[in-house]
Amino acid sequence: MTTTHAHKQDERGQLTDLVARAQAGDMVAREQLLQDYRPFFLRVASNSCRKYLVLGRDDEASIAMIAFNEAIDSYDSRGGASFLSFAEIVVKRRMVDYFRRQSRKSDEIPLSTFETEENEDSVIQKIEAKEAHTVLQIQEETEQRREEIFRLDQLLSHYGIRFAELVKISPKHQDARDRALQVAKTLISEPELLGYLTRKKSLPLKELEARVDVSRKTLERQRKYIITLALILIGDFHYLQEYLNRPV
Repeated sequence: MTTTHAHKQDERGQLTDLVARAQAGDMVAREQLLQDYRPFFLRVASNSCRKYLVLGRDDEASIAMIAFNEAIDSYDSRGGASFLSFAEIVVKRRMVDYFRRQSRKSDEIPLSTFETEENEDSVIQKIEAKEAHTVLQIQEETEQRREEIFRLDQLLSHYGIRFAELVKISPKHQDARDRALQVAKTLISEPELLGYLTRKKSLPLKELEARVDVSRKTLERQRKYIITLALILIGDFHYLQEYLNRPV
């Protein structure tokens, strides 16, 4: 292990410990996090806003700080992801929520406001606001997909699976993926089998083999992929479920 890598690991360990202390009620640790990582959450928010933010001047900066504080309370180190990765997602989500509220307020302006020639600039601003609202919707969906992937990755870690390895373990052919999906649906449709999965964190291979037209060898080979599909189907993963059900 290189000195640089060891130093980074030590820093992550110190950060995780600081977050744990803050969650336990240590206000000094919480204040230290908010102070030391102010550049971090302001940078994340600034990238979302496409402008430089100053705490105490910009509402977006205050929202970013509140979001970072929220991330401190919500973070679970058992998920396997780093605190800063989690905090970045929370800050970005809160910024999207803020932009969405602002765009809704702009939508409430009466159209009569723009009916005179002297308000031509306002009409242009209204059109730009509509376009911005569309962009923000796209950004929000993107962030929600990222959040789903993040939550799934945390869930999979309890089953000894990492989201990053799914590309490698996914069946190459569509018909094989379809069969795996049917196995997953069979698995979650029977409480006894689903209970085995969630309790043992593994597939009930013997019981599944008796219920599906797939060999034991294939079930074992696709074990991680089938487990992932089942967890997506039973979890709060709207976009990932939509992806599974889309027509080929």
